[in-house]
Amino acid sequence: MSETPWVKSYPAGVHWDANLPVSTVPALLHDAVARWADQVALEFMGKQITYRELQHLVDQATKGFQSLGVKPGVHVGLFLPNTPHYVICFFAILQAGGTVVNYSPLDAEKVLAHKIEDSQTDLLVTLDMVMLYPQMAGMLSHTRLKKIIVGNVAEMSPYPEAINANLQKAGQLSAIPLDAQHQLFASLIDNDGRYQAIAETDPAETIAVLQYTGGTTGLPKGAMLTHANLTTACSQILETTNVEPRILEEGKERVLAVLPLFHIYALTVDMLFGIRMGAEIVLHTRFDVDAVVKELAAKKITVFPGVPTMYAAIIQHPQIAEFDLSSLKFCNSGGAPLPAQVLQKFQSLTSCNLLEGWGMTETSPTGTFTPASGLRKAGSCGLPTPGISFKFESIDERGKYVGLGERGEICVSGANIMKGYWNKSDATKEAFTDDGYFRTGDVGYMDADGFVYIVDRTKDMILSGGFNVYPRNIEEAIYLHPSVAEVSVIGIPDDYRGQAAKAFIKLKAGQSTLLFDELKEFLRDKLGKHEMPQEIEIRAELPKTPVGKLSKKELYDEEEKRRAVKRI
Repeated sequence: MSETPWVKSYPAGVHWDANLPVSTVPALLHDAVARWADQVALEFMGKQITYRELQHLVDQATKGFQSLGVKPGVHVGLFLPNTPHYVICFFAILQAGGTVVNYSPLDAEKVLAHKIEDSQTDLLVTLDMVMLYPQMAGMLSHTRLKKIIVGNVAEMSPYPEAINANLQKAGQLSAIPLDAQHQLFASLIDNDGRYQAIAETDPAETIAVLQYTGGTTGLPKGAMLTHANLTTACSQILETTNVEPRILEEGKERVLAVLPLFHIYALTVDMLFGIRMGAEIVLHTRFDVDAVVKELAAKKITVFPGVPTMYAAIIQHPQIAEFDLSSLKFCNSGGAPLPAQVLQKFQSLTSCNLLEGWGMTETSPTGTFTPASGLRKAGSCGLPTPGISFKFESIDERGKYVGLGERGEICVSGANIMKGYWNKSDATKEAFTDDGYFRTGDVGYMDADGFVYIVDRTKDMILSGGFNVYPRNIEEAIYLHPSVAEVSVIGIPDDYRGQAAKAFIKLKAGQSTLLFDELKEFLRDKLGKHEMPQEIEIRAELPKTPVGKLSKKELYDEEEKRRAVKRI
């Protein structure tokens, strides 16, 4: 049996053993400026910033950061939505030799404090929005955080005074103290941009980003992503588009960046790959389906990376048929398995292939890709991305790999795989096999053509009556019901079976009820008896992660609290 059975399924022009250029992350921007200096790099609220202008802003921020002591070994936090501040500061911190630590505005106070202490963040950038600044201001008194650089949304807009007045009137701005613990972003970049160049570093060893992973339990761990990890991922994505006719043209694409840039998916696919391609990146601070649908049509967006919940919202938009989405050329879904119903409906509406991929924070986040042409398989997340090797470790016997068609924990190897977990040598050792493959925690299998199928997370797998039950199978079946918009399935304790499946369901607009007996009857020919949910709960909304994918952590926590109350 071939060790790379997926290679035979690659479309013409795409090569698994392709040369994948590696560089420092700032070099991506330097190269883009050299090629497309006067083309638009960023568009935000109607204001356009060219690549030349973006590089100058980055240079100014670099000098500002260096004046604050940022250099190799220094970690700087970013607590920002999708505004130009994020892009500017990200590249400037790295250009100064520092390391970026991404923070999510949706993190609880306990998690924010943990990340600050664990990552050794003394300096952080945020905005003066009430939804952001107060959370970090509180950290100044009881964590190691020493200084906050505070930006303003309006300063990056075409009409700063008018927009600031509207934000102030709406009560969305916080007052910022003028003291030693604060500095305005405008002050940070108030210089000539002549920064001190740092010594050349090894991209494979130098950490660019500490990207914290959520996980289902416990406090998050910081994945150490090197410059080589991130630039390799960009090269891998580019190689997957090397089909004829070409999907993407360098210097000619327009990306809609709605996914939050502090998440690894958007960081790599929207921002870094966008800059590698010389694209215009249109920034949105949040996902609003009305605004997104209008922007896709009006701005003639060609590239739209998203998650399944976004695509589901787009196809359910009541006026979707009225918008011309024919400009779309490259749409990718990641973050969670894509329901087949959503895939088919989106493609029929837009005539654009919706390509599914799988990856993780620890893989920067490339892993698999769906071929843009040639063989595709429903239900599969695609083929291993160029430069990545896959193995499947037995769930029952660690250290033993299983063959094609057999389910196991997915283990991957490649230049995009993280260096390890920050300050957690034991967790790092546990995460890798003896032969150097990263254990992903995902259960899946590979067919004879090399296509990968994700079955579930090892932590989410339900052991019911001696059977391994995979929530993903149940969710796919429930999604077929015409009343269901979203569903998450988790395992709950069951006196008879040990564990049983419970489905949390959000109904489509206009649907008010779904009886449990009705759902069970609908599922009777779609699921085995051991897979049948034993409980359902209808909700107005289901919990989601910052990137917009459905999250089960909150559901597990709620069920545990509910059971604790019953025990009392």
